[in-house]
Amino acid sequence: VHCNGTPTAVVDVINPITGKTWMDRNLGASHVATTSTDTAAYGDLYQWGRAADGHQCRNAATTTTFSSSDQVGHGNFIIAPSPPYDWRSPQNTNLWQGVNGMNNPCPSGYRVPTETELNAERVSWSSNTSTGAFASPLQIPVAGFRDRSNGSLSNVGSVGYYWSSTVYSTGSRNLNFSSSSTMYSSIRANGLSVRCIKD
Repeated sequence: VHCNGTPTAVVDVINPITGKTWMDRNLGASHVATTSTDTAAYGDLYQWGRAADGHQCRNAATTTTFSSSDQVGHGNFIIAPSPPYDWRSPQNTNLWQGVNGMNNPCPSGYRVPTETELNAERVSWSSNTSTGAFASPLQIPVAGFRDRSNGSLSNVGSVGYYWSSTVYSTGSRNLNFSSSSTMYSSIRANGLSVRCIKD
């Protein structure tokens, strides 16, 4: 499911410091970010481990019914108000693992990056902030996130949240940046941005 009607264009960008090749825009973005707050560059917001089934669209309807399978069968954003705060019950830690991983939302030959790969990008920035994120070769915008508790959009235009494929306890690791940046664990039912890395 493509939220704006067309697939995300696949254009490579290479970080000369890390040597890694990435897509030059977020999944669902219309173009490369021209500023840190370029709304057309924000793209979609994925619940960790889910396929591009329509739930990632920022205006997707919500449901409180959990999925017992990896293929949800609908495009609703699943609200998860109680532990372990996942859209899937029981949880599955094997999703998004590698280019051939179950539910990989990235185009062919691309995958969701690991925590190590995202962190290497972060430490290559000129500053440990959203300014550094946008000034990097990846030109990463502050796209905000979608809250697992009620489906509302939060921190759009002020904070960036980007999933990794790395699992940690009942959550998964992600890159977070605003006035500073860090790698931390987030609830899997939250909707975060995805920037794909070339395998």
